[in-house]
Amino acid sequence: MEGAAAQMAVPVLGIIAAAAVTFYTVSFMQLRDKSFEELDEKYSEFDDESGGRQRRARRRAERERKRRN
Repeated sequence: MEGAAAQMAVPVLGIIAAAAVTFYTVSFMQLRDKSFEELDEKYSEFDDESGGRQRRARRRAERERKRRN
């Protein structure tokens, strides 16, 4: 009976580990993207306003395109 439980536990733990790695990878990618966006917005304040708006509009369009795919 113990052998059957061990045979079930190993794949389940593997799936849980893969899910945790995926979750943290995606979370860190989102944090990195957000940080870069904040930096870009911070330094775009020094540009003229229309350039910053255009850049933000392009970023929004790119994000929407990524979500659809």
